[in-house]
Amino acid sequence: MESPRLSDTGTPGEPYSPVGVDTPATQSSVLFDGNLEELLRNFPLDQYILVTGGLGFIGSHTTLELLKANYNVVVIDDLSNSFREVLDRISLLASKHHELQGTKMPELHLHAHDFRDTVALKSLLEQYQVESRWGTSKSKISGVIHFAAYKAVEESIRSPLKYYANNVSGLIDFASTLGDFGIKTFIFSSSATVYGTLATSGLPLREELCVHKQEAFHDDDGSERAIQSGCTGITNPYGRTKWMCEAILADLAASDPEWTIVALRYFNPIGCDESGLLGEDPRQVPTNLLPVVVKVMTGQYSELQMFGTDWETADGTAVRDFIHVTDLARGHIAALSTANEGKLVENFRTFNLGTGRGHSVMEVVDTMERVSSKRIPTKASSRRAGDVGSCVAVASRSQAELQWRTEKTLTDACVNLCSFLEISGLSS
Repeated sequence: MESPRLSDTGTPGEPYSPVGVDTPATQSSVLFDGNLEELLRNFPLDQYILVTGGLGFIGSHTTLELLKANYNVVVIDDLSNSFREVLDRISLLASKHHELQGTKMPELHLHAHDFRDTVALKSLLEQYQVESRWGTSKSKISGVIHFAAYKAVEESIRSPLKYYANNVSGLIDFASTLGDFGIKTFIFSSSATVYGTLATSGLPLREELCVHKQEAFHDDDGSERAIQSGCTGITNPYGRTKWMCEAILADLAASDPEWTIVALRYFNPIGCDESGLLGEDPRQVPTNLLPVVVKVMTGQYSELQMFGTDWETADGTAVRDFIHVTDLARGHIAALSTANEGKLVENFRTFNLGTGRGHSVMEVVDTMERVSSKRIPTKASSRRAGDVGSCVAVASRSQAELQWRTEKTLTDACVNLCSFLEISGLSS
């Protein structure tokens, strides 16, 4: 059963409201003598959220935060870049949370197959079909969060067809199947790479700079700017796949108002859950900064290569907007809640998820050294193909429309990561 969406019907100037949605909450005040607010607060226990790539770094933390927020979670993960035991850790942490809260532990299910396996996907979705009171089949899955994509910039340059096949073609087939089952609330894992060379233009990276239809907005100085649909200088195939997927989803939403789609443009996730039981531990060779730092700290790598020490930044190393992964995961909950409550401005909307502040690679190394009391050897290396010197978010839209903002710092991320290393027995 889907969660009730309590928004008004769409009128000019009002938030977008999905069409064709049952409103069982209308009669709740008649059927229940108890506290209606309490009833609705517990209502998400009837919802299932489908998470692809739900055992990966961002996916596992989002799955945990969903469970904490009383959502049942169905995970699709083929384990190509994750480990099955992550599921047990998520379940343990969520169970402890609900035990402390005195609340019921939601359901957690894993389907270990590729999201592109349409036969397996249809079999899964059929398990969650129910007959609605109107006699038409509906799904107990009230939303999908899609993480399952290849994400290494360098690999995408070497193997572009692999990236287009999985990230773009896979999304098309996946969304088509979801639509066949009436599942049309979709949270998409996008990336700040869609901003391309705008990242080094000196312009604040706000969502209106990369759009899928003509838009107008007001600059900080109050002047109006018109932006045409398109992108500027995307530097690698990975980034192009993310922009293409956004464009496809924007067109899908425009064609069918029953779809409610949010594209979340991530900046640079770091850290791990404060318990130290979840971390960034990919099966494949890591490409993100912090997992490489960890390998240096644990002796698996002799030194950290800093790709470019001649960028036009304060210390010459690249600057990124590093966001704690728990903050990022909670951003998904905020987007899902906003979408399901019919509070989006439009039925396709993009949001930056970042802190709005940049840190250089050298700052990250210095912070980790201070927190861990360990020296991290570094080596200056040439710039990597497809890289940009600086990439920092403007996060005002997500703060205003999703009621979400980051809470954790770079130091928090490093402290939590050290806890993960200690618990994992890798800190010696």
